[in-house]
Amino acid sequence: MKIAGDQLNKDILNFMRRSHNLLIGERSAERIKIEVGAALQELDDAPANFTVIGRDMMTGLPKEVTVNYTEVSSAMEKSISVIEESVIKTLETCPPELAGDIYRKGIHITGGGSNLKGLDKRLELKTKLKVHLCENSLLSVIKGTSTSLKKLKTMKHILVR
Repeated sequence: MKIAGDQLNKDILNFMRRSHNLLIGERSAERIKIEVGAALQELDDAPANFTVIGRDMMTGLPKEVTVNYTEVSSAMEKSISVIEESVIKTLETCPPELAGDIYRKGIHITGGGSNLKGLDKRLELKTKLKVHLCENSLLSVIKGTSTSLKKLKTMKHILVR
């Protein structure tokens, strides 16, 4: 799957350019994703609107724009759909024993993207499986990478190049 946080940031950058004629940087896009990024259009606990400052593409002057989570969710929809489809394809092709474990224990999502508001609920609706969020999602990625590197010879066959 080639969709990750960087792609979601690009989606936000493009959205701000198209919808608000505002040029923002990567850090601002990341901040928007963290503060008001959502995988669902309707959330029970909606985040507050977020104000971002960038450069107006028409005048070249600094400009302030306020965005809400539904706008940002729409901007990221295509990439989130790719994530969703990848999860489904993975479930369709996993070995029967693993499928049984996943059915009983659910899906565990980790990494920065797992903090996207409503992603767990969206995947639950699509897969009809319980989805668990990892407590320290960024730390768990680092720990997993460390473990993989320590066991490189035995894990070589499952690592993507």
